[in-house]
Amino acid sequence: MGVSNRITAALNFIALLCAILIMSAGIWLASKPDNECIRSFRWPVFILGVLMLFVSLAGFIGAYFNKQGLLALYLFCMAALIILLLVLLIFAFTVTRPDGSYAVPGRGYTEYRLDGFSKWLRDYVRDSSNGQKIRNCLADSDTCPKLTQQYMSADQFFFAHISPLQSGCCKPPTVCGYSYVNPTLWVNPVNTGADPDCLLWNNDQNLLCYNCNSCRAGLLGNLRKEWRRVNVILIVTVVILIFVYLVACSAFKNAQTEELFRRYKQGWV
Repeated sequence: MGVSNRITAALNFIALLCAILIMSAGIWLASKPDNECIRSFRWPVFILGVLMLFVSLAGFIGAYFNKQGLLALYLFCMAALIILLLVLLIFAFTVTRPDGSYAVPGRGYTEYRLDGFSKWLRDYVRDSSNGQKIRNCLADSDTCPKLTQQYMSADQFFFAHISPLQSGCCKPPTVCGYSYVNPTLWVNPVNTGADPDCLLWNNDQNLLCYNCNSCRAGLLGNLRKEWRRVNVILIVTVVILIFVYLVACSAFKNAQTEELFRRYKQGWV
């Protein structure tokens, strides 16, 4: 195996490690409660990690066994994969940039307004077919029920750092003036006209605020928080892959030159 192929093989081993990191991030993202309820967002990162794994493996095998045809295919697929990752990264960064959170005086948690998020995300959760599936999924999850096991008193709950999803879906907006009984049971509102969600709140544990805009906003708040973390991994991966690709292209050209020189030398001898 020539020096150029050794370099390509070593670089693709690094790319293999990056692929495993991307797949792990995809699995982590898919396991989150909000992504379980928004299935379109569950697996893109994991699928990209799998594709990267196969492409990097093809590059490693091609370099190790000096398969020039496989290396050429690898370079083409790697270029396509880098473009795909860049598109996903730009799209994810753009749609998760707006933040609909706002602080509530005297509370440890924040609350969320749907209008504070990007139009694309708002339209997705407002879609009637998606909305019904999301509501049913949230009602079947343990997102809200586990709050009653964690917080026994009002003070404990008011100063808790609960997730955006729990803040938006498991309780009414603070501005409504409901009185606390437990984290998912609230009574006697004093300001029902302050927000349309005030009248949508229901103490039925299968309903709560799952029909509220605050719940949709909390769902997007969770989604934004998780995808912003994944974006960091995607940025690092894209930088590494671009470096790997550029060096691999150079090594591929050098390997071809070495092969031509070897054939010329054999013919000369």
